[in-house]
Amino acid sequence: MAENKNPEQIARDHIDELLRQSGWKVQSVNKIDLNDGIGQAVREYQTDVGPADYVLFVHKKAVGVIEAKREEEGQRLTIHESQTEAYAAAKLKWVNNKVPLPFLYESTGVITRFTDQRDPKPRSHEVFTLHRPETLHEWYFQEKSLRGRLQQIPPLNPRKLPAKDMKLRDCQEVAVVNMETSLKAGRPRALIQMATGSGKTYTTITLIYRLLKYAGAKRILFLVDTKNLGEQAEQEMMSFVPSDDNRKFTELYKRVQPRTGCR
Repeated sequence: MAENKNPEQIARDHIDELLRQSGWKVQSVNKIDLNDGIGQAVREYQTDVGPADYVLFVHKKAVGVIEAKREEEGQRLTIHESQTEAYAAAKLKWVNNKVPLPFLYESTGVITRFTDQRDPKPRSHEVFTLHRPETLHEWYFQEKSLRGRLQQIPPLNPRKLPAKDMKLRDCQEVAVVNMETSLKAGRPRALIQMATGSGKTYTTITLIYRLLKYAGAKRILFLVDTKNLGEQAEQEMMSFVPSDDNRKFTELYKRVQPRTGCR
């Protein structure tokens, strides 16, 4: 016979499963073992403002908190962010933690929102699942978050390009500058409209190169809807030489291997 569980317990069961799928060891507060795996999610961990639903540890360092809510709260998770922030700023029992903890989640087990406190203007966004311990460990020791690193992208100066025929056209320059302005302002959803034959692919590769070099981006999806466009983009990536280096794009970033996946 199935147990009768209230909505909060059901949500925590779902969150426990998400955590396990992402590589976390889920532990109760009376059975903490920070040597068990890379990352541990400890339920009902004591803080000086009360027990947090989950505190996340990576390599024995507290790095984040999860505020669990029933599924019905999914569409209004943002109103609970202040509660998560309070736990992140609290002193933890039994350990000396960095305050505030940088990685904050609100989750119902169905919908999860995430905030990186190190962002220039921290705000939550929905994520597909909880990040892996290895990911949070890498981010924890970075000086700045990705949104922070976007602020250090230098101004575009196409006049330094070595050959006249490699200069960005005016429309390409405007597109790159405006896209980077949007990213720096924390508006990641943006649309570039350019006419046929104006060099959209070259413009995009220029943006990709600058994100990789100056913002330390790790994964960028270049998606096309036909095989011909994919092959065209692959050829342009392989021949692209940036303005500030004589090596080709694929020589500088060997991990970037253009592939076509159209069927």
